[in-house]
Amino acid sequence: MSDAAVDFVAEAFRRDRLLAALTLIAGAGFVLAVPFALMAGAEFFLPITAALVIAIALVPSLEWLERRGMPSAAAALTCVLMFLIVANVAIASIVVPATGWFSLLPDRIGRIRQNLKPVIELYASLDKFIAQTMKLVQRAPATGGSRTVVAQSPPNSLLDLLTSSAPHALIQMFFAILVIFFFLSGWTSLRRRTISNRGSFSSAMATARVIQDMVNATSAYLGTITIINVTLGAAVAVGLSIISMPTPLMWGGLVALLNYIPYLGPILAALLLAVGGLMTFSDAWYALLPAAIFVGMHVVEANAITPMLVGRKLTINPLLILVALSFWGWVWGTVGALLAVPLLIILKTILDAAGKPDIAGFLFEEGTLTGTAPE
Repeated sequence: MSDAAVDFVAEAFRRDRLLAALTLIAGAGFVLAVPFALMAGAEFFLPITAALVIAIALVPSLEWLERRGMPSAAAALTCVLMFLIVANVAIASIVVPATGWFSLLPDRIGRIRQNLKPVIELYASLDKFIAQTMKLVQRAPATGGSRTVVAQSPPNSLLDLLTSSAPHALIQMFFAILVIFFFLSGWTSLRRRTISNRGSFSSAMATARVIQDMVNATSAYLGTITIINVTLGAAVAVGLSIISMPTPLMWGGLVALLNYIPYLGPILAALLLAVGGLMTFSDAWYALLPAAIFVGMHVVEANAITPMLVGRKLTINPLLILVALSFWGWVWGTVGALLAVPLLIILKTILDAAGKPDIAGFLFEEGTLTGTAPE
């Protein structure tokens, strides 16, 4: 190879390194700016993201209806209505009884403290903390020396809850429903145009494969996890009804909902069941039985049932799940934690198809972001 050719190759390599470095810097800045933009625009981005995840999960149902001759708009409307019915029943069955439990909390603080008395005696600092908490809970605004208690009737549906507690949530919900409907109604034509606009047959097939993999992975995960969570919630409700725990359906629904959040959700469910048991039963050991029932069932579900049903379809590094939970929980709170795993699946599917940048190779092996290096 002549000196001119060597110089040309070296110059091309330096140019590639410069372009890769600029790309890496721009990408790092973009990654750092995205979470703050998502937090600042949560009222816009959150309903859109949740709607897109729900819509992707509903695509198999939409395609099933379309294959049976139903028009796209009618199939989309049917999917949206079915989702709203299920969501309204599920959330109302949790929220309505929960208002009664919250109203009982100030009166049951004494029973909780009595049940925890052995622990309080062992840990004097905890006794001080609970005493301060009781003062905060029992403290109520007084007018003219009299205590006024305003009774509020619990909401009877998801619509009543939204209109009474947070009107802007109703607007966000309506916006999300529109996004779901228009996404589903235009899904078939959108996918067809996306594939047909590719420049080559191989590119069109790759695009079709990515779209199908994303839909299959997301819908399979959400569908399987929903069946598992509903079954777990029903089993917990049966177990709680056997020991005479009030509103077992509410606790079962709460368990099913929180179980969508890996690792953290079951811990919170166990803590809430422990508090509910301490509020209900006088015997301290019997009061911990609701939490023990859930923990026992969750151990079987998490270590036997879920790996058997989900493990073959989806394998994600637990560290990635924890990072996703931490990130989306920080950005959007509880709703973000619920969306963390579906968003991780979608992102993982796209990156697996598009290719991941070789950042380590670029930094430590004098390569480029795509992993190519001069010979």
